[in-house]
Amino acid sequence: MIVEESVGNVYADLNMPDADEMVIKAQLAAKINEVIKLRRLTQVKVAELTGLPQPKVSALLKGQFRGISEAKMLECLARLGRDVRIVIGPARPRSKPGHVELEFA
Repeated sequence: MIVEESVGNVYADLNMPDADEMVIKAQLAAKINEVIKLRRLTQVKVAELTGLPQPKVSALLKGQFRGISEAKMLECLARLGRDVRIVIGPARPRSKPGHVELEFA
């Protein structure tokens, strides 16, 4: 059996072209799910609060979030009572691209 070490992103390990985006969405979906559980909200109530149709809420909670943008997921967190801050860091050397990272308080 061949075992390969992960690069730390399962989507990159699977050679998916949108790996960075998918890991961010997975983290956002996990946080949305956490908030929903903490507040004991039904999917119908989440749909009312976020503006997402209930079937999309259901899909999101199952980890199926391809049809939901990162911006919409951030908006959902805000509508669920969470503050969302976006911070742009200092410039990096031109040879190194920046990266997107989530930090939850």
